[in-house]
Amino acid sequence: MAAVGTCGHPESYVHSDTRGGWLAAHGLNEADFAVSLDAVAAALHAVLLAGTRGTDVFGLRLQGAYLPFFLSQLRAVTPDAPSDVARIDATFGVTQYIHLVREERLLQAISREMAVQSGLWHRAADGSEMERLSVPQEPVYDRAAIVRHMAEAEQLDARWRAWFNAQSIVPLVIRYSDLAADPRATLARVLRVLGQDETLAEGVYPKVSKLSDARNRDWAARFVAGN
Repeated sequence: MAAVGTCGHPESYVHSDTRGGWLAAHGLNEADFAVSLDAVAAALHAVLLAGTRGTDVFGLRLQGAYLPFFLSQLRAVTPDAPSDVARIDATFGVTQYIHLVREERLLQAISREMAVQSGLWHRAADGSEMERLSVPQEPVYDRAAIVRHMAEAEQLDARWRAWFNAQSIVPLVIRYSDLAADPRATLARVLRVLGQDETLAEGVYPKVSKLSDARNRDWAARFVAGN
């Protein structure tokens, strides 16, 4: 979305469930504000500027783990809004919701455990490391951890579904398998829903590459076999 140039710069700007984490991410300090809610409002304004990046469209990536805190902060600064949707619209503008889902829960859990153990979370399209959170180490098969990740993923997806239903939201659903198979076609679909020129997707190239390999498939086979 960011590479298109007309759709803002979607990122995880509220990737925290503490007020201090929000403020620190945008170079703000609560002590500099007379009222704590002013600090929250300033953080949300910083999010809006960063997610817009000089365009007419704002983009935000939000994971289910941070949804409750995100909503609690919006409710605090927009107490008169009648719903969560109204609060989001009041803060960021009329919003289109896009729900990225991964139906292969086992493969999702294996990828997560691989990342946790190896420390490598993203690799660039040229094969170089893009995001590493810990020193390299060789992953070891852990069935219990995979089961735990599967349960967490299902809980978070259920949280989104429940919230969408409660707010009468019908999101644009993007399946991970479709995105991985044809990123440009998926991007064109999103652009079309946003009222943007879908042909802009033709010149966009993914900046990341898949991390899964034969070991992921081996772990999946072991799990299915009950090992």
